[in-house]
Amino acid sequence: MHDMSVKWPNGARCAVMLTFDFDAQTLWTSRDPENATRPGVLSQGVYGAKVGVPKILDTLRDEEIKATFFVPGWTAENHTGRVEMILKDGHEVGHHSYSHKWVSDDPAGEVEEMEKGLEALKRTVGVVPKGYRSPAGEVSTGLFKLLQKHGFLYDSSLMDDINPYRHVLEDGSKGPIELPWHWSLDDAPYAMFSAKTPRTICTNEHLLSIYKAEFREIYRWGGLYDIIFHPQFGGRPSRIALIRELIAFIRTFPDVWFATGTEVAEAWSSAYE
Repeated sequence: MHDMSVKWPNGARCAVMLTFDFDAQTLWTSRDPENATRPGVLSQGVYGAKVGVPKILDTLRDEEIKATFFVPGWTAENHTGRVEMILKDGHEVGHHSYSHKWVSDDPAGEVEEMEKGLEALKRTVGVVPKGYRSPAGEVSTGLFKLLQKHGFLYDSSLMDDINPYRHVLEDGSKGPIELPWHWSLDDAPYAMFSAKTPRTICTNEHLLSIYKAEFREIYRWGGLYDIIFHPQFGGRPSRIALIRELIAFIRTFPDVWFATGTEVAEAWSSAYE
């Protein structure tokens, strides 16, 4: 059998990264600039900051788990107090662009989103992030060179593995470590609704059946379980209950390591490089 299992710290069989993409209103303004003048649409993003983040932080505190929050620069500027709350609880803050724009076909735009986002995180909350996640997993061919230039430890934007690996750039130099994700482990496809692009909002049972089935196999394979919640969806009352239930389920398995992106990347690097 092809062995994909990774040597995780302290003999753990599987690493679990709980991640939260704190897009707030940028989720709605980035895809449709007209939404900037639609307070009803934007109020979903406001909910993420106002209610979702504090409720998620309460949950993580109760469970004694450290998570990774990927934060656009705009969010850091406009919901600074909430990002400070995240940091105060000892969670990691990663880079998630400046305005959540998709810039895969716009190299200059990508550089601007990267640099404005870095500047905003540093200025507002004093964070120099070690990890990056692109908006909606959209990346350009130049992204990894850009991440290398800015000294990022890891990226979590691609879906081509269930375990970390090292990017090697065209010139043979080392890029960041990749911590892969997948749409099936993201709450947005199941919970994001808009009047312009309506879709079914799935029940907790539906989400949990996918999340649990995926966990069982990643655990069996010995991989990285990198799951994404958005405070405006995952912070809804029933979805907070889902997060608690998922954590409880994962904890029925022995030798599981809950870790931040930086911890996972550093552990992988020290084991394999």
